[in-house]
Amino acid sequence: MENDKEFIPQKGGYRDLIAFQKATCIYDITYYFAHKFLDRTDRTVDQMIQAARSGRQNIAEGSAAATTSRETELKLTNVAKASLQELLLDYEDYLRQNGLVQWGISDVRTVKARDICKRHNDTEFYMKQIPSRSAETIANIAIILIHQADTLLRLLIERQKADFLKNGGIREEMTRGRIAYRQQNGWKK
Repeated sequence: MENDKEFIPQKGGYRDLIAFQKATCIYDITYYFAHKFLDRTDRTVDQMIQAARSGRQNIAEGSAAATTSRETELKLTNVAKASLQELLLDYEDYLRQNGLVQWGISDVRTVKARDICKRHNDTEFYMKQIPSRSAETIANIAIILIHQADTLLRLLIERQKADFLKNGGIREEMTRGRIAYRQQNGWKK
């Protein structure tokens, strides 16, 4: 083969994925939220933090595993998506159980926060902002970020599926690589 990059290209550029960046923001916000607003003895603290962590970590692990297993990449990306859905329910439960308002989709606050969240994928931005915000506001911001990450993960899964359909898996790549090598080196069957 002329270019080794064609044979089993290395994957793992997860830090550049907006979904990963948003998941990092969600994790940091959740860590802050759980320790600030939940009772330390409440199991929800660990559950929320672990769901947020799982959302982030599974994006990274799936991306890294993609080099040799597109199946694992797809599965772990979906686990990340599912973990963030679990976290979404925890935030919704918190708001409901504490008599706080979950902002509606067309609420002015939602529209404004959605626009801000769309433009900011850096956790430092949120960590500077949230200490001065109420539990209700932070929970709603987290919900908005989770919805945005969910959309990005759904699109990522679609791209991963299309990539698999187009290129196949590791066995197919290995076969193509071996055939190309033989052809370049004048081997016969």
